[in-house]
Amino acid sequence: MSLKLPARLVALLPEGRVLPDDVWHRRHRIILTVAAAQAVALAMLALALGEGVTATAMETAAVLYPLAFALLPGAGRTLRAAAATLSLLAASVLLVYLMDGQTEAHFHFFVVIGLVALYQDWVPFGVALLVVVLHHGVLGTLLPHSVFGHAAAHHHPWTWAGIHAGFVLAASLSHLAAWRLNEQQGLRDPLTGLANRTLLMETTDRLLARTSGEVSMLFLDLDDFKDVNDSRGHAAGDVLLSGIAQRLSTCVRPSDQVARIGGDEFAVVVAGGPEIATVIGQRMLVALADPMTIDGRPHVPHVSIGAASTVSTPERDAGVLLRNADLAMYMAKALGKNRLVHYADGMAQAAEEKVRMLEDLAGAVAGGQLRVHYQPTIRLSDGSTTGYEALLRWEHPLRGMVSPGEFIPLAEEGGLIVEIGRWVLEQAAHQAVAWSAESGIAIEMAVNLSPRQLADDDVVATVHEVLATTGLPAGQLTLEVTEGVLVHDIDTVIDQLQALRRLGVRIAIDDFGTGYSSLSYLRRLPADIIKIDQSFVQDLDAGGASTTLVASIIELARSLRLTVVAEGVETPQQNAVLTELACSHAQGFLFGRPQAADRESVSAAAQEPAPLVAH
Repeated sequence: MSLKLPARLVALLPEGRVLPDDVWHRRHRIILTVAAAQAVALAMLALALGEGVTATAMETAAVLYPLAFALLPGAGRTLRAAAATLSLLAASVLLVYLMDGQTEAHFHFFVVIGLVALYQDWVPFGVALLVVVLHHGVLGTLLPHSVFGHAAAHHHPWTWAGIHAGFVLAASLSHLAAWRLNEQQGLRDPLTGLANRTLLMETTDRLLARTSGEVSMLFLDLDDFKDVNDSRGHAAGDVLLSGIAQRLSTCVRPSDQVARIGGDEFAVVVAGGPEIATVIGQRMLVALADPMTIDGRPHVPHVSIGAASTVSTPERDAGVLLRNADLAMYMAKALGKNRLVHYADGMAQAAEEKVRMLEDLAGAVAGGQLRVHYQPTIRLSDGSTTGYEALLRWEHPLRGMVSPGEFIPLAEEGGLIVEIGRWVLEQAAHQAVAWSAESGIAIEMAVNLSPRQLADDDVVATVHEVLATTGLPAGQLTLEVTEGVLVHDIDTVIDQLQALRRLGVRIAIDDFGTGYSSLSYLRRLPADIIKIDQSFVQDLDAGGASTTLVASIIELARSLRLTVVAEGVETPQQNAVLTELACSHAQGFLFGRPQAADRESVSAAAQEPAPLVAH
């Protein structure tokens, strides 16, 4: 218990930011210069007041001696600050002695308090308090007339020592309070009121230094926050961030700290290991699952959370913890978002590999590394080709063919998909025009539109420009959007799709059946085609439960006068079941694999293809 008491007292002391080394050393040099200068000044004053040379030399040495410890090589900040403070206070004691306890001489103690406040450390204040008590108490008892300039203190030196100590303590606390209040102005996020990155890192460093126990860091990034800013405006985004900050703050303990460290990034330092971090992270996911009302409309925010602790990170360093939690967060996004992932060995190498691939992808268009392959769409009733879907491929000069599942999400995340998507649209439109001229048949072309492209305000202008530049009739172009875009902001999505449809192009809902809100919103969508996801089609071989679901989708589409395309058809059995269910169109390896344009033939479209839109 006795060992814990000093630690508890230390914890109660005001404490602020730790000064950077260069700032601390610059201030320390100033204080040393002042201490040496006043030693010389006091020596001259002593001689002027009639002190002997020997006495003056001894008094000056007493003032200068503590500075030797402040100049010791390898000495830490605490020893240097305490030694410099002791020298300054020795000068205060000498001044009081030389002035025979004159009241004004005691003011020098408060000048020293203001000077050592530059250290922004409580140790110099503690030294000052101790020296004042000992000087006024001990010397006030032995030499009262040299310490106090009034009779009351001559008879009760320790009482007046306490009074002087109280004034010194009050001055010290005032400096410390001003120090903390001034720092807080630059340590809080102005929007949310949470700690900022600087305060988070300093709190983490302090926590790591004070305890040998486990410490963890959570790194949170909002999923698809850009879509909120783009569709509802930055004011709505600020409302969302403030609401999320409030919810996150309710999920932590008093010993933990939540910080906003970027636009849509938050971090939490946790006094505990992976188990406690997991509990807090899961609590946050649950807290954010409830919809928030923004501009009168509900929005469900999702976050990807990465966690790292000193258990998996041998270095007890705040920067390393934050970096590893950041890496784990990116893994959470790669695994599907809205989840918690803990840091593991190898994530750093994976992140470096991802950065290199993103850099390579940035130059892929200019470097001629991207290819567009085309897969036919078949009308099941007669087996004729009704059009093609443009599919992107990346032929890396060193890695060879890179899987679309690997680089397309990377392009989406890195913002490259808008440029790449425009390039694919131009290539596919040119190819459709060329094939149409070659065959004398209006060849239809389907091109995927990413969520990032759909959120781009210029997407309508881009499509219009490509149609005008290539000469492709709008009726021959189908733009495919994944069902996942519907869960973000259905009203904005509908507005964009309607604007595209007014150009004359058709809209297809890709990967239908895998999303969350397709059936409830399908009647509102300006769609012409729905494409059944291949995961349901593959289950048709065994006559599984997907048969009923596929039949329901086909019937629903028929009632809404929509064309249905089944994706991923690979076996005659799947083809037979789809034909029996009256599915109108299909794609898959059974009919043709994606191929480059120079290998693809349009001879299969010998008959004029029926339009994909049902009438």
